[in-house]
Amino acid sequence: MTEDLKNGFQDLEKAWKRGCEFLGTEYAILGGAMSWVSERHLVAAISNAGGFGVIACGAMTPDLLDAEIKATQELTKKPFGVNLITMHPDLDKLVDVCLENNVGHVVLAGGVPTKETIAQIKEGGAKIVCFAPILALAKKLIRLGADALVIEGMEAGGHIGPVSTSVLAQEILPHITDVPVFVAGGIGRGEAISTYLRMGASGCQLGTRFVCANECIAHPDFKKSFIRANARDAVTTVQVDPQFPVIPVRALNNQGGKKFIQTQHEVIAKYKAGEMDLEAAQLEIEHFWAGALRRAVIDGDVEYGSVMAGQSVGMVKTEQPTAEILQELVEQAAEAFAEHGAQRSIS
Repeated sequence: MTEDLKNGFQDLEKAWKRGCEFLGTEYAILGGAMSWVSERHLVAAISNAGGFGVIACGAMTPDLLDAEIKATQELTKKPFGVNLITMHPDLDKLVDVCLENNVGHVVLAGGVPTKETIAQIKEGGAKIVCFAPILALAKKLIRLGADALVIEGMEAGGHIGPVSTSVLAQEILPHITDVPVFVAGGIGRGEAISTYLRMGASGCQLGTRFVCANECIAHPDFKKSFIRANARDAVTTVQVDPQFPVIPVRALNNQGGKKFIQTQHEVIAKYKAGEMDLEAAQLEIEHFWAGALRRAVIDGDVEYGSVMAGQSVGMVKTEQPTAEILQELVEQAAEAFAEHGAQRSIS
């Protein structure tokens, strides 16, 4: 190892020290919570390799989450978190399950958590991580009691906001220093991690990059679709009529996406013809993708299922062990720090 690279690793350790201490990990790299993907095997593999795995609770019942947490604890003794959707009807019970199982970090997504939920988690001794799509909300979440934030740009897979990762980082990182901030969305290499760390982030979150980990249980055809895809193949859901809003989701373009557009046109035509009322039409559009993610991830229906993927999918080229993926990211980040340090010393 050259002196420059040695210095690069030291600079990397300093840059994400706060994030590592907050997570209790060797690397300040979180695994993004992906429904049907981020379950016990991948979560444990990420944590065992030095990162921070996060269980995607999604629509799980309290009993299912309890079993998933316990099964993950059988596979790793390292820290991991649980991602809960704030709109879940049994949110309070899910929080109780996390606390009863001594989960150290609860990630709240899908909306602004209530004061009661935050108090419940904090009184139970767990740390709270929240998603902040804008600076004003980031400040509000900290006032409410969030211990850390994730800022996720529109390059991410799954449900997304309207602003890019680079813009969010510039808007939020200079102004939030009270708590650790982790950057997510479109990150596929260590050089990007090093850039955000130098901008003030405490670490980064990656999802798409881990789908083709050996330990990930996703169907082989789901993984193959990632390996074949380019960045431009990961597109957002098309909304046909503003009267019928569609929640933006980024996924690989396939026959299902085309059929969704066709279905919207057909449903809207029925509504305009008086054959359906507004509520029924909206419901039919919203229910189009019901079960589609599971069909893609578990059953391998990559033609009509929902193949949620971020734009970094173009950097996923092969199936690898989780530990190898993390090591690549860390080495790339350290090399970027080394190059930055060498340039700085020359100037």
